[in-house]
Amino acid sequence: MAMAWCLPKYAPTSFCSSLFSSTKKPNSHPFSFSTFSSSSSSSSYSTVLATPTFTWNDILNISQSSTSIQQQHQDPSSYLQGFSHKVQLCNRGSEKQSEFLPFVVEGQVVGFVHNGFADYLKGFSEVFIFPKDKSNGNPFGNCVSLHPMLKTYEERTSAVGYVVEHLGEERIPGIRNELYPVTSSFGAPIFFSLERAAAPYFGIKAYGVHMSGYVELDGQKHLWIAKRSSTKPTYPGMLDHLVAGGLPHGIGCHENVVKECEEEAGIPRSISIKAIPVGAVSYMDIDEYRYKRDVLFCYDLKLPESFVPKNEDGEVDSFKLIPVVQVAEVIRKTQFFKPNCSLVIIDFLFRHGYISPECFGYLDLLRSLRIGDCS
Repeated sequence: MAMAWCLPKYAPTSFCSSLFSSTKKPNSHPFSFSTFSSSSSSSSYSTVLATPTFTWNDILNISQSSTSIQQQHQDPSSYLQGFSHKVQLCNRGSEKQSEFLPFVVEGQVVGFVHNGFADYLKGFSEVFIFPKDKSNGNPFGNCVSLHPMLKTYEERTSAVGYVVEHLGEERIPGIRNELYPVTSSFGAPIFFSLERAAAPYFGIKAYGVHMSGYVELDGQKHLWIAKRSSTKPTYPGMLDHLVAGGLPHGIGCHENVVKECEEEAGIPRSISIKAIPVGAVSYMDIDEYRYKRDVLFCYDLKLPESFVPKNEDGEVDSFKLIPVVQVAEVIRKTQFFKPNCSLVIIDFLFRHGYISPECFGYLDLLRSLRIGDCS
């Protein structure tokens, strides 16, 4: 069961000085787009209808504004709340968990299906069944399960794929023809594979990799930040990690990092194999029929000063090298970043000493980075 948490009751009486230890500005970038401010309502991140627009100069102005320094003296209690708010945006709707039925395969809970979405599945009686009590070896009572005639990985993958195909874009938008493994926990047996876009509709655990690529210049860490392509079906035009991607069936985490490094940033294998696994963050987000239960494996890669990323798969529009202290302010003050990237960057800030135990609310924020079922 996921751990409940609250917004920190206290915030730092003294600001972590390392967060504003530099005023060095990155080079300007010619790419521009207009100002974007996202709502934090329940549907604000489920579907992005228009490409957010803002300039790199907008980002730098936000990150370098003097109001941050003034705030640490005038209202220090508000400092960590900017980070906590970004965590909350990835963990909405916990009060709606009762609206979902357990999705059970071979006696294991592999996901959760909303009552409303379950109504669509009832039209496929040769694929899904709906036990109502705890008889016949079912310990869960009211739940969703696969038809007992579907016994093998291949049979289940094919049958559920048929359902997803027939529900189509109207019920499951953004179908990508990319399969995610369905399992009770990471490393456990895989029962079948499911279309990536359908994962939140079945509430399965989805795993991904996020890599923070950083450079040290004059003793100061900088992060390479990507701006997503405006043609991306999800979160177009928002800020992203240098490298990130879902973990599909049949590939390990580190090999997936290496693959994504080449595709998304043109990082050769000779460099990307040095990426270091540094932990994981997790979240659970309920939005209408969607129940996202994601675990992101985090990697750090220290890059040569001379390296300049180049996108190879068309999913990234541009890159920018920004001091970590300024990236922290963009996270804290805006919603320019793809939501789950904020969690990974906050984790980076903890691990690299930009947020210290002297900051009140430190443990609350740290704990909140793994609210989801991290298993």
